[in-house]
Amino acid sequence: MAAPTTHLNCEDFGEFQELLRVMRTIDDRIVHELNTTVPTTSFEGKVDASQTCKELYESLTEAHASREKLIKSCIAQASNIVKNLQEERKTSLEDIALLKTLRKEQTKLKLMQSELNVEEVVNDRSWKIFNERCRAHYKPPKSQ
Repeated sequence: MAAPTTHLNCEDFGEFQELLRVMRTIDDRIVHELNTTVPTTSFEGKVDASQTCKELYESLTEAHASREKLIKSCIAQASNIVKNLQEERKTSLEDIALLKTLRKEQTKLKLMQSELNVEEVVNDRSWKIFNERCRAHYKPPKSQ
């Protein structure tokens, strides 16, 4: 499940969260995916579990990398906006509208940073489930 081809708008946090929700579909459905594609011991001869696990591993790896890249990209963009607003704030201390904008952008940045923690939890859960069901069928490369 690769990233959707639509252009990412990091300015709208709601859109950012919705895109992550869609991109996390593979992780949300991993138990179902494994239950329907990796055979129990009684059906092992009928399905190539090692190939299925390998494909799932590659899909998970790609999905996790693309989400992490997306989140870090938006964090970098939001950090630059906050930095620029802070610089602007130094020159005009009485500008209340600027202060409100700065606070809003700082909050958005913190929310985006918290998505990295959510991502870590989602990824850990997926890898745990994957390893429980696929360890007998597929050994991932040492990079994971």
